[in-house]
Amino acid sequence: MSKTLQVISPVDNSVYVERKFHTDSEINETLTHAVQAQQLLKKLPVSERIYYINKFIDAFSGMSEQISKELSWQMGRPIIYGKNEVNGTVERAAGMIDLAKESLADIDVGKKEGFHRYIKREPLGVVFVVPAWNYPYLIAVNTIVPGLLAGNAIVLKHSAQTPLVAERFADAFKTAGLPEVLFQFLHLSHSDTAKVIRDSRIDFVAFTGSVAGGHSIQKVASERFIGVGLELGGKDPAYVRSDANLEFAIANLVDGAFYNSGQSCCGIERIYVHQDVYDQFVDGCVELTKQYKLGNPLDTETNLGPVAKHSIAKTVIGHINAALGQGARGLIDPALFPNTKLGYEYLAPQILVDVNHTMDVMKEETFGPVVGIMKVQNDKEAIELMNDSPYGLTASIWTEDEDSAVQISNQIATGTCFMNRCDYLDPYLAWTGIKDTGRGCTLSTVGYEQLTRPKSYHLRIKTQ
Repeated sequence: MSKTLQVISPVDNSVYVERKFHTDSEINETLTHAVQAQQLLKKLPVSERIYYINKFIDAFSGMSEQISKELSWQMGRPIIYGKNEVNGTVERAAGMIDLAKESLADIDVGKKEGFHRYIKREPLGVVFVVPAWNYPYLIAVNTIVPGLLAGNAIVLKHSAQTPLVAERFADAFKTAGLPEVLFQFLHLSHSDTAKVIRDSRIDFVAFTGSVAGGHSIQKVASERFIGVGLELGGKDPAYVRSDANLEFAIANLVDGAFYNSGQSCCGIERIYVHQDVYDQFVDGCVELTKQYKLGNPLDTETNLGPVAKHSIAKTVIGHINAALGQGARGLIDPALFPNTKLGYEYLAPQILVDVNHTMDVMKEETFGPVVGIMKVQNDKEAIELMNDSPYGLTASIWTEDEDSAVQISNQIATGTCFMNRCDYLDPYLAWTGIKDTGRGCTLSTVGYEQLTRPKSYHLRIKTQ
């Protein structure tokens, strides 16, 4: 087995980063220090933990330019969008700070004569965070910041595609003055990742990735009685009703489908449009999509970069070609995007119509710059199609009628329902999913629950 980790950049297929995997002795030292440090952190009041996270925010914000450039090289994100990741990370961290005191306060269960009764939220101990590469800071911060605020030590093993993210987190926390052993990172092979999960010093695992990866993590963790949070992706639908603001819906859904080259767990992968506005909607999406500029992500004119990996490009191309072979029509001529010649990962965006649910592009996670659009007759048909998926992360409804949006949302099997919005995480709302999207929850007051354990205090204060 290789002793080094290599990041092959989708920009030019060069080796951009090379790091040695941490050794067994280094892993052991990291976990030992984490356990020791966590015992000190749990004694600090929440206000002192907040102090460190505020300092982290200041330090992290100052790294925006460096982070943007590194993201472009590691996973192909256009550099013009790099600051969005930084700003989003700060927004989520600030939101979790705002919720911390309320979320971590003791729960008074009410008066009872002669007794004092309450529930305390205890930190779990050491939290092992294993995030995905596609939104590498945004995914990681969902657990790292509330985990520390809750009094846990954090050990981060980031994706092999984005190892520099772990190092930048460490840099920011060091600048913030957080004791280094409270936040540590490890560069690990798959086998060593499994060893860490099996280690008795790990108390919780937060994983974001593929369904197959989630099954592997769950299988290893099942050997122990520890919690596991799994966010495993989606095939997120949108429904455009006849009363929708079409110009607004088109702009937002095209962005929701193609931002980050479609590499988003909650990106728009399938759209259902009421028959009364279908033609107008499709025409608008096509015209807007033609305006994208595919190219080198380090070029400030580029707003559509390459997908991160050869394997992703292969899946996307396979889904498109299979759909075309089954009767779908592609409305975007790839010749409009000559920079596809830059490499296999440089994919032109594509809109497919005449699609149906026998096609992988409408059922399986594609994770690339392609979206299928289907015509529907009414709300009932849209709901049935939206629910016809093994995933359940988010769904969006585009309408001017809030009551109808809520009624439709009540019938959709998903973790988040949007009206006139998509592809966004609000730190004050629970981020969760059902079915093959996984289980567990991050963000909001509810997100603190999986990072703490309840401990009951039943105190008799009057005795005979």
